[in-house]
Amino acid sequence: MPHDPKPIPSFDAASAPRSPRCHALIPCAGSGSRSGRTGPKQYEQLADQRLVDHTLAAFLALPQLASIALVVAPDDDSLSSPDPRVQLLRVGGASRAASVHNGLRALLQAGVDARDWVLVHDAARCLILPQQIAALIEACRDDPVGGLLALPLPDTLKAARVDESGARVAATLARDDKWLAQTPQMFRLGALEQALAAAEALGYAGITDEASALEACGLSPRLVRGSAQNFKVTYPEDFALAEALLRLRASAPAA
Repeated sequence: MPHDPKPIPSFDAASAPRSPRCHALIPCAGSGSRSGRTGPKQYEQLADQRLVDHTLAAFLALPQLASIALVVAPDDDSLSSPDPRVQLLRVGGASRAASVHNGLRALLQAGVDARDWVLVHDAARCLILPQQIAALIEACRDDPVGGLLALPLPDTLKAARVDESGARVAATLARDDKWLAQTPQMFRLGALEQALAAAEALGYAGITDEASALEACGLSPRLVRGSAQNFKVTYPEDFALAEALLRLRASAPAA
């Protein structure tokens, strides 16, 4: 049954400064339960570094970022960085949405301008490249809503039904207008915090990424083409693929 959309966040893009700053927020409090590893997947070693270290390095390569916040669990002492732009926010929540929301609140409480941009990125997308982040910033810096990296769906899409034998095809779905959402996702900090606050009362139900929170408020984020290599390391086989790609990059001659 359709439901009325939540009120659109009361953010006036026209009141934003000419050159708002950009910040990165990386939720890093997950347990990685689907990865098959014994500990949090973001701390697994890949190509001689921890997964999250590869992720962080891509953001540190961008001088246009004013700050980079890592949202970790309250008792997590695994991360540190000598770069003054990096800060640890020990406010990780029970879900990814809660961690992001807590991180945004912490930034606002610390005095970050609500009109600034925030780029939220999954720690487990360790193959993101600085130029992809820069392309998202360039595409969205003048957009009234913001946007996200994404890819047009390349494969045939099936709907499934499950019976006693397992999953079976129920229908083939049109893929012409389907995109695979990635991160970073770039929105005004205040608008994103308000959108997540509107979803908080329902336990963030249906909020699978930042864009979905803005969509629930009636907004349409911009889609910016990403890369197939910017996948989220989730399942056991993803680790081997990510490591192979990272080592291939490291061995490639400098441009």
